[in-house]
Amino acid sequence: MWTPTEEEKYGVVICSFRGSVPQGLVLEIGETVQIFEKCEGWYRGVSTKKPNVKGIFPVNYIHLKKAIVSNRGQYETVVPLEDSIVTEVTATLQEWSSLWKQLYVKHKVDLFYKLRHVMNELIDLRRQLLSGHLTQDQVREVKRHITVRLDWGNEHLGLDLVPRKDFEVVDSDQISVSDLYKMHLSSRQSVQQSTSQVDTMRPRHGETCRMPVPHHFFLSLKSFTYNTIGEDTDVFFSLYDMREGKQISERFLVRLNKNGGPRNPEKIERMCALFTDLSSKDMKRDLYIVAHVIRIGRMLLNDSKKGPAHLHYRRPYGCAVLSILDVLQSLTELKEEKDFVLKVYTCNNESEWSQIHENIIRKSSAKYSAPSASHGLIISLQLLRGDMEQIRRENPMIFNRGLAITRKLGFPDVIMPEMKIVGCDIRNDLYLTLEKGDFERGGKSVQKNIEVTMYVLYADGEILKDCISLGSGEPNRSSYHSFVLYHSNSPRWGEIIKLPIPIDRFRGSHLRFEFRHCSTKDKGEKKLFGFAFSPLMRDDGTTLSDDIHELYVYKCDENSTFNNHALYLGLPCCKEDYNGCPNIPSSLIFQRSTKESFFISTQLSSTKLTQNVDLLALLKWKAFPDRIMDILGRLRHVSGEEIVKFLQDILDTLFVILDDNTEKYGLLVFQSLVFIINLLRDIKYFHFRPVMDTYIQKHFAGALAYKELIRCLKWYMDCSAELIRQDHIQEAMRALEYLFKFIVQSRILYSRATCGMEEEQFRSSIQELFQSIRFVLSLDSRNSETLLFTQAALLNSFPTIFDELLQMFTVQEVAEFVRGTLGSMPSTVHIGQSMDVVKLQSIARTVDSRLFSFSESRRILLPVVLHHIHLHLRQQKELLICSGILGSIFSIVKTSSLEADVMEEVEMMVESLLDVLLQTLLTIMSKSHAQEAVRGQRCPQCTAEITGEYVSCLLSLLRQMCDTHYQHLLDNFQSKDELKEFLLKIFCVFRNLMKMSVFPRDWMVMRLLTSNIIVTTVQYLSSALHKNFTETDFDFKVWNSYFSLAVLFINQPSLQLEIITSAKRKKIIDKYGDMRVMMAYELFSMWQNLGEHKIHFIPGMIGPFLGVTLVPQPEVRNIMIPIFHDMMDWEQRKNGNFKQVEAELIDKLDSMVSEGKGDESYRELFGLLTQLFGPYPSLLEKVEQETWRETGISFVTSVTRLMERLLDYRDCMKGEETENKKIGCTVNLMNFYKSEINKEEMYIRYIHKLCDMHLQAENYTEAAFTLLLYCELLQWEERPLREFLHYPSQTEWQRKEGLCRKIIHYFNKGKSWEFGIPLCRELACQYESLYDYQSLSWIRKMEASYYDNIMEQQRLEPEFFRVGFYGRKFPFFLRNKEYVCRGHDYERLEAFQQRMLSEFPQAVAMQHPNHPDDAILQCDAQYLQIYAVTPIPDYVDVLQMDRVPDRVKSFYRVNNVRKFRYDRPFHKGPKDKENEFKSLWIERTTLTLTHSLPGISRWFEVERRELVEVSPLENAIQVVENKNQELRALISQYQHRQAHGNINLLSMCLNGVIDAAVNGGVARYQEAFFDKDYIAKHPGDTEKITQLKELMQEQVHVLGVGLAVHEKFVHPEMRPLHKKLIDQFQMMRASLYHEFPGLDKLSPACSGTSTPRGNVLASHSPMSPESIKMTHRHSPMNLMGTGRHSSSSLSSHASSEAGNVVVLGDSSMGEAPEDLYHHMQLAYPNPRYQGSITNVSVLSSSQASPSSSSLSSTHSAPSQMITSAPSSARGSPSLPDKYRHAREMMLLLPTHRDRPSSAMYPAAILENGQQCQQPPAAGAWIAEPERPSPSCLPTWGASWPPQCLPEACCMVITPYTLTPSTTPWVTPPRPCLPGLCASLLSTLSQPPPQAPSQVWTAATLHCLAVPAAACPP
Repeated sequence: MWTPTEEEKYGVVICSFRGSVPQGLVLEIGETVQIFEKCEGWYRGVSTKKPNVKGIFPVNYIHLKKAIVSNRGQYETVVPLEDSIVTEVTATLQEWSSLWKQLYVKHKVDLFYKLRHVMNELIDLRRQLLSGHLTQDQVREVKRHITVRLDWGNEHLGLDLVPRKDFEVVDSDQISVSDLYKMHLSSRQSVQQSTSQVDTMRPRHGETCRMPVPHHFFLSLKSFTYNTIGEDTDVFFSLYDMREGKQISERFLVRLNKNGGPRNPEKIERMCALFTDLSSKDMKRDLYIVAHVIRIGRMLLNDSKKGPAHLHYRRPYGCAVLSILDVLQSLTELKEEKDFVLKVYTCNNESEWSQIHENIIRKSSAKYSAPSASHGLIISLQLLRGDMEQIRRENPMIFNRGLAITRKLGFPDVIMPEMKIVGCDIRNDLYLTLEKGDFERGGKSVQKNIEVTMYVLYADGEILKDCISLGSGEPNRSSYHSFVLYHSNSPRWGEIIKLPIPIDRFRGSHLRFEFRHCSTKDKGEKKLFGFAFSPLMRDDGTTLSDDIHELYVYKCDENSTFNNHALYLGLPCCKEDYNGCPNIPSSLIFQRSTKESFFISTQLSSTKLTQNVDLLALLKWKAFPDRIMDILGRLRHVSGEEIVKFLQDILDTLFVILDDNTEKYGLLVFQSLVFIINLLRDIKYFHFRPVMDTYIQKHFAGALAYKELIRCLKWYMDCSAELIRQDHIQEAMRALEYLFKFIVQSRILYSRATCGMEEEQFRSSIQELFQSIRFVLSLDSRNSETLLFTQAALLNSFPTIFDELLQMFTVQEVAEFVRGTLGSMPSTVHIGQSMDVVKLQSIARTVDSRLFSFSESRRILLPVVLHHIHLHLRQQKELLICSGILGSIFSIVKTSSLEADVMEEVEMMVESLLDVLLQTLLTIMSKSHAQEAVRGQRCPQCTAEITGEYVSCLLSLLRQMCDTHYQHLLDNFQSKDELKEFLLKIFCVFRNLMKMSVFPRDWMVMRLLTSNIIVTTVQYLSSALHKNFTETDFDFKVWNSYFSLAVLFINQPSLQLEIITSAKRKKIIDKYGDMRVMMAYELFSMWQNLGEHKIHFIPGMIGPFLGVTLVPQPEVRNIMIPIFHDMMDWEQRKNGNFKQVEAELIDKLDSMVSEGKGDESYRELFGLLTQLFGPYPSLLEKVEQETWRETGISFVTSVTRLMERLLDYRDCMKGEETENKKIGCTVNLMNFYKSEINKEEMYIRYIHKLCDMHLQAENYTEAAFTLLLYCELLQWEERPLREFLHYPSQTEWQRKEGLCRKIIHYFNKGKSWEFGIPLCRELACQYESLYDYQSLSWIRKMEASYYDNIMEQQRLEPEFFRVGFYGRKFPFFLRNKEYVCRGHDYERLEAFQQRMLSEFPQAVAMQHPNHPDDAILQCDAQYLQIYAVTPIPDYVDVLQMDRVPDRVKSFYRVNNVRKFRYDRPFHKGPKDKENEFKSLWIERTTLTLTHSLPGISRWFEVERRELVEVSPLENAIQVVENKNQELRALISQYQHRQAHGNINLLSMCLNGVIDAAVNGGVARYQEAFFDKDYIAKHPGDTEKITQLKELMQEQVHVLGVGLAVHEKFVHPEMRPLHKKLIDQFQMMRASLYHEFPGLDKLSPACSGTSTPRGNVLASHSPMSPESIKMTHRHSPMNLMGTGRHSSSSLSSHASSEAGNVVVLGDSSMGEAPEDLYHHMQLAYPNPRYQGSITNVSVLSSSQASPSSSSLSSTHSAPSQMITSAPSSARGSPSLPDKYRHAREMMLLLPTHRDRPSSAMYPAAILENGQQCQQPPAAGAWIAEPERPSPSCLPTWGASWPPQCLPEACCMVITPYTLTPSTTPWVTPPRPCLPGLCASLLSTLSQPPPQAPSQVWTAATLHCLAVPAAACPP
């Protein structure tokens, strides 16, 4: 039985559960569950991810956690009882996990691995928090690390910024908006810095700047590598300032043995030091780490004779340096130890040892020697920041390594007070430097080796133990031995020794220095020869001064005794001492050596001893009663370090003196006190302020002092109006805080001692003091800079006295004091800007003070504070400080919001601030907008700082307002104009808030809170809007502003809940609801309230409301539908139609698409709109109920059609689509605007978009045609036109002229001069009518140049391709349509097909030419059907004129073409196996386009298709007619030549026709159509048969003329070829003699006679266009093994060159092997290829190329069919680059033939019309691209013996050359003769044994072919 759980309420899934039981809840590991019930090992509950799905799950799969349950029962909520940051880490890691995987998918690998590392760190930190074993400090540190990582990850993943306080997520309901804004700023800074704490708030105004952070260097010696010393060494490390030339730190000593290891084994891995207390200023100095190496051993390293082995001396060895500045950057970035190698240099001259480090730094290489490679100190360095406690806490491992603390010489920049007050160290260190000495030689021949020994002795002569330190890291010692400089009587040591002498032993102690000569003789004695001494403290009680001291040297020897120290202490130690005791007897034991001297320098760092005489005199003032005035006056000259050391003693002394004689010393004591207080304001002594506070609270005893302090202070203030110099007054003002502390504490002591006597006198004195303060502040300081500074000092210090006054006065009394003082300040108008800042800073500190937190004081102070802020905001001055003050006020008000007084305070702020806040924001935003427009970016100060601050202030105020406040606000407006102005302001500010994005996109908490406040405010204000501005007082401006605001609000990105995660969406809806719906209801309600005024918002609000409908929220759309119906209805009532609604809707739809930035949501939103205006029931139902039903439905249809096109346009414009797709889509949309909805302006816009696309794709002709559309809309009139797009304001004539010039320019770039010429003429006509002869001359010259270009420049004829787009996956403008496309230059079918497949990578190439069925048309896929087509020119007359140059004809053949065709051969009826031409029909398809090509696009849709069948006889007529026309053109070309030239083309052409005819080509036509049976069966064909006969006769006649021309120009070496042609021509005539009896009369060439060429050709009349065409076959398949790609399927190339012939063979085709291939049409040579040589190669057709796109169906060739080479030689993408130039030069020659049509041939057709399924296996000859090479000759030519060819073959020879091959039966090329090679006449000596199976090479050959029937079986 299921029972409700009591404790088990919340748990975590520890094992995934698949829900395999009935009602099982599917759970993933890590999910959290809320548990409702329990039953026998099962729980029932929900996952927190899907709280609406209940189910059961096993108990043992859940780990229970403690939780707080509220509202127990059906609607209970459960919150886990754990640290909130743990919960946040858990939720964040779950959110990151899915995003983290996506990073890898999106190839953001770097962030992927970084995030993984951070996630692992977070898991580890979370585990530490949950362990419960951390101290409070550790917990805080772990939380800091967690929040830094959470914010970093959220930032890099684009997630929301989380505002925090003390590492906890703040609840936006609990704090003011201003504080929330500051927390967002703080969190953002923590993300950017990644090191600073997250909760670091921006310091409040007046807060003291942060203390400087000390720096510390951690140094660790890793090793010292050296091979040559072999002795123990001491290494001294120190910090050296090169600029000042002095050491700034103590020394760190490392003692090493001769092997390089530490002398003390315990020091292994522990040779490290911390150089402490370096300031930021120190880090900028030229610092070096200097390491001095001192060896301990023999006198000379390499001389064992110098001194005995048992005596060891300290001897200098070497030095190393490292520049801190050079490594500081890397140390700062690394934040961990980094190793460095320091080279150790040795000194060349020991006398310069003290300067070796300087010489190394200066690189004075002559003074030191470079080390060998093995010498070096390896150290590691690390830079640490923070005070010592922080360093110890953060780096405990460092301190566990026996760290040596190495201090700075002297005090650090920030001095800490002594330990007994605030817990810091007492310090008493004397640093002594052995500088130098000058000693006598003493009768020796060489100089001495001098060693100095030093002792510290007490007054009783006892040597003080452990008071000498050579360096940190080693224990102190009792004596010091200096290093020895070899043979130097004037040694320079420069060695610093630290003397940590106890304070109680300091007085009376002295130092003794003993000088010994270290002999290097065998005995090695150290002989004492002198000494010096110095006491540590002078007789006056001061210590040894920080200076260089020259000490007297006294002679002595080893026998001298120092047991009685009094013997020498009575002697003078130095010159100053000598002056003090001049009468010294000369008979003493120790005699001074006047020629010898010894120098030391000292520096004292002590917190208890002083070197200052004036300070000692003050502390002992009673000893000098007559000097008190002077002593007090000299206190100012005592250094600050000395004063803070003796602070308590000095203060006690001052107040004792004050009590002793107030009248005499009062003012001086006051000045001294002011001096000391101001000293503590220095950052160096800032830490002594607590010492002062502690002194005042616990040690101060001046009960009467307050009277004198008040009196002096008042006197200072009263004098401020009169004195010119006011430095002392300003100092007193700055010391105001501590003066009041002394005053109040003194009064408390007095009151305590006297039981409250003189209370009234005290109060009145304070009031008088405040009157003096007000007097100072009220003075006019505009003309006195001194007085200005005094007032500023007073204002700065004034807020600091409030806490002291509160000890003596009530809150109200203090508030009155403050109000009076603040009120006495002059207004902004009367003072300067600098004073403004000081005044506001004082007010800011007042607001931040404890006084302002009391509601009693706020009631008094708030009016005066608001008054000053109001004045500044009105004048737009000091906005940033004002915003800070307001933020503090709102923060206090929010925390006190439960108090009753807050209502009154908010009312006060609304009255004073609301209007001025709105005005300020409007001003700031307008400035920001203007600067953004000018500079392209926003002013950082305006937007980031001020705007955010003031927005948060305004929102804070609005959030605090309740119904009462709004009611009072609205009631207080005196007139409707005032209310209107207010509403416009606040609506405008709200709109700008949403438009300007004041808060960054990731500040989601801030944005949502802002939206909530706005919608709440709008709900309050909408009633006032409806009440005051609806009926007779309707105001369009206010209502329009309201609607614009509502629309902007609903469209805010931060409110689009659909794009965020479900968990976040639930949180937002639980807290705020869907605010879009709230605003939509408000919008709808206000719209309904408009009544008849709705018409004012049509069509203006259509676009904005349309934007609301795009929000993917069903409820919002349902709310908005009636508004659209209203709009249509109201316009219908007013105008009888709703054209305005329709037009505006279309405009807005288009602009919304155009402005889209490419995000994917657009398609979804438009899809929703399509539903809205398409099949959406609500709107259609409303429309259908109206009288204007038909118009409404038409409207919906138009919008829906536009939507489809706009969606396609949106998708294509994303940037990833190809230019063709974009152009096609734009054309489609442009035509829609023109033809369907007649929107001229939109039409023109898209014209220019299309033109720009063409220009980008370099389609200049198409760009010109596109601009021509706009040009045609304009007239040659002077009508003015407004500025539009990039056109300026100008007349219509000027714009049309500019367009014409631009169009002409584009036609010129596109080489379409024929299209440009009419425009030139039109412009010329205009210029002529205006007598603008200059422009007329220019345009005429332009026209003339175009004619020249036509005749002189080469142009390539393009190919044309038919493309069918089938399937619903294509864009709307292509779907299930067919187009004809104009190919690019050199683009062949296969290249075009590849291009199309790359543009549509999802498409499949169809394998047959048949029209697709409905299954393909309606499927969700893409199918492409592509084949080549032949243009049918419109300008037939031009093409039929004989004298028109071919370059002119060439243009008209392929331009202005609207019709295209392609042919497909097939057999109808039974097929004659003997002669297949009897049944060979042609299926001719003609395609008519919507527009001619070229045009505004490179492709146009097929408008109409016609299918015609051509009979075999008609086909024969066309073939012969086309050949005759070509022969005539070629012969005509040679007839007009006067000189002999290369006639290879004529030779080949004649050879091809005559040879084919002799071998049966034309004879097959005779057999087929002149047979009596055929004539009998086809009586209707009599006329056509006669026409064919006439054409054959004409061909014989033309051939005769051609042979006559050939005979005239033939080269002598080619005579054998001519003779062969004559013989074959006679055979041809003979074969035709019986059919044409008069034939012999027409052939003069046969008899050797010649007739004039003109007479021969005169009888030939122009042929019809249709008869000019010839059919040429292209197989749709690739050639296996050839070097080029095949054309695509259904290739019906429009072949423009003859000679594209493939010789195909098939020996296994069954009954009729020739069925397929005998249908190949004639192909003829192009005269442009003069002089080129062609070989023929053989190709196997046994298998198809895998790269081919063969099309297989009942009407297509089988997949094994061989494809010919492309039909024209204009170029192919597969042409190798090295041949391209020669090929282009060849192609640019003129052509004199008509363009033959392409045909598409099917598979082998059997008699029954079925496709032959048996694959052919024939050999084929095909040519490949190669540079024309006259030197490469064929060994076999065009005249083949019949036995050479396989049965059933046809011949198509391309003008290409293949590479040489190695087939044994082919003879290699040999050198050729000039002209056509003689080998062309020869035949193969041996026939091939079989059809070759490989590709064989041939040189370029142009020959002719006739039907394959010419090759008899």
